[in-house]
Amino acid sequence: MFDSELLLKIYAAGCFPMWDEANEETGMFRPDPRAIIEFDQLHVPRRLRKRIRQRPFRITTDLAFEAVLDACHEGRVDGCWCSPEMEVAYLELHERGFAHSVEAWLGDDLVGGLYGVHLGAAFMAESKFSLPEFGGTDASKIVLIETVQSLQAAGFELFDVQFRNDHIDQFGVAEITVDQFEQRLAAAMVHPRDWPVDADGERLVLIG
Repeated sequence: MFDSELLLKIYAAGCFPMWDEANEETGMFRPDPRAIIEFDQLHVPRRLRKRIRQRPFRITTDLAFEAVLDACHEGRVDGCWCSPEMEVAYLELHERGFAHSVEAWLGDDLVGGLYGVHLGAAFMAESKFSLPEFGGTDASKIVLIETVQSLQAAGFELFDVQFRNDHIDQFGVAEITVDQFEQRLAAAMVHPRDWPVDADGERLVLIG
């Protein structure tokens, strides 16, 4: 049975699951090399720096985990990566404090966000989305940048983005071997860090 306990073990082992919609089966992935963002090497493109200073969105955390989870997987041209069973497991992880979402709002509308799994001082970013047709242009990019910066300020040690691609490259992605990744994950897991939220427990603590 695929549940939150199994999902937690998968991430703790340095792997992650992906649903194969065509074959209706869940595959386990352990890419080598593994893509990460080194906190001190995050690259923020000049145009995005200007957008962030304008504060175009209200950034929150864990206010709409299920909505972010759904939005990250709806309408993908490459198929849905998350089966209904996996979605239930992620929701359980969120309830247990091991999975988080970061949201971008324009007024009362959710226009972007990301979600991932939090183990110790490591965060494994799973997926992100934006809705430019509803005013969410750059929302997923801004959420990613502000999440990385916030976790760095909170003392996190590892930010996983799974695979390198042209889109994620603009943020200064590095690749390490799978052995290096697993060593760093194991070290990060024994250094618990609190998820950075404000006094109300709703907004991500931002820097800058």
